[in-house]
Amino acid sequence: MTANNADTEKEISLLRLLCFIFIPTSILTIIYIFIGFLQNKIPSLLLFFLLAVIILFPIEIGIVLYVSKKEYGSYSLKSSFFFHNKMSWWKIFLYGFFLFAFAGLMSVTIVPLENFLLAPISNHLAPLIPAYFDWTNMEYLKQYSNDILLLTCIGYFVLNVIVGPIVEELFFRGYLTSRIRRFGNWAPFIITVLFSLYHLWLPFNNLFRISVFLPAAFIAWKKKNIYISMTFHCMCNLFSTIGFITAVYSM
Repeated sequence: MTANNADTEKEISLLRLLCFIFIPTSILTIIYIFIGFLQNKIPSLLLFFLLAVIILFPIEIGIVLYVSKKEYGSYSLKSSFFFHNKMSWWKIFLYGFFLFAFAGLMSVTIVPLENFLLAPISNHLAPLIPAYFDWTNMEYLKQYSNDILLLTCIGYFVLNVIVGPIVEELFFRGYLTSRIRRFGNWAPFIITVLFSLYHLWLPFNNLFRISVFLPAAFIAWKKKNIYISMTFHCMCNLFSTIGFITAVYSM
């Protein structure tokens, strides 16, 4: 078997791609909403990440492990590093820093534009969404004890800054992008759009997510190094997490 034939066999169909992405996140979102309507003993943010640990992350990393076992004979992360070039860590962090700076620029340009464009829809839907599901509603969070809020902040930091970005980058920029190489430079664009849409629980930020993650995905694709996008992803989530924790302890 030639190298080209072997690479072709590793490709996945668009249908399988969509199933891999949207079935797990749909299950998570449905269960999250269902349980959220039944209880309010813990904040919705904590509930979401507990469910992500139970449902979403195991499925995503499980696919990577299963494919690695099938292709390489052992459970590993090799299928996420199908095409990977080594790079100095200082270069990786440098790319991450500049991508993060670009994301900051997009936050003051794209975000206001997106909010303006989606205002008619979001303003109409906002009254229909219970306050429980608004992660930024600090007034609602005041009802929870300090212990619950501390647990929420710790869980949010660990899962949003470390676990989530690493798993998602291994799955999206690592495994999935390498399996649609037949689309050439469109591959990172396709995965970035699908990655944004996969955030069913955050439906009004797609334009911003695509605008900031596409450069990271494209550079990771060109440099064949997902640590670039992984570092950037962690930086972005760290920034938002610090903002949330600061807001919680400023109440």
